[in-house]
Amino acid sequence: MPELHDEHLVQRCLGGDRAAFGTLVDRYQTLVYNAAYRITRDSEDARDVTQAVFVKVFERLDSYRPEFKFSSWLYKIAVNEAIDVVNRRNARVALDPAMIAGGPSPEDLAVASQMSVLLQDSMMDLDVRSRVLVVLRHFAGLSYRELGFVLDVPEKTVKSRLFEARRLLARLLAQRGVFAHE
Repeated sequence: MPELHDEHLVQRCLGGDRAAFGTLVDRYQTLVYNAAYRITRDSEDARDVTQAVFVKVFERLDSYRPEFKFSSWLYKIAVNEAIDVVNRRNARVALDPAMIAGGPSPEDLAVASQMSVLLQDSMMDLDVRSRVLVVLRHFAGLSYRELGFVLDVPEKTVKSRLFEARRLLARLLAQRGVFAHE
């Protein structure tokens, strides 16, 4: 059987097909978890966010507008849920060392680990809205249009806010000795 498009699965869900909803969950739970984790930096919070997101998706499926990609609508819910968790917690979260990527050699591993820590620390120093922009654009690959939809702002606003977030991230990385200009 060929893979069904998201919009078709949504229509089947709205018609009472629970298996279609299960397909959507299977298709997107890892993406939602990864976005939530990059925003909250806590695996337990990311699992809670993922669960809450799919409950909300199920409850609000009739509000999905097919002129946007289903994944963008899903990210919108996930981002708002993750931001709510971060705001409730309102504290810096320690990095999970198991999530830090390494390279093939011990030297590469050490450099990659150090760079990952510096990047994650710098990301955590961004305000949550800037962090969301960077995560969704550079880790989730959303377009400016999709970001505008997810964040409820015009595309021009996305571009200017993302420009400022990147500039601040570069400054934070430079303060940590990465990309330092002499």
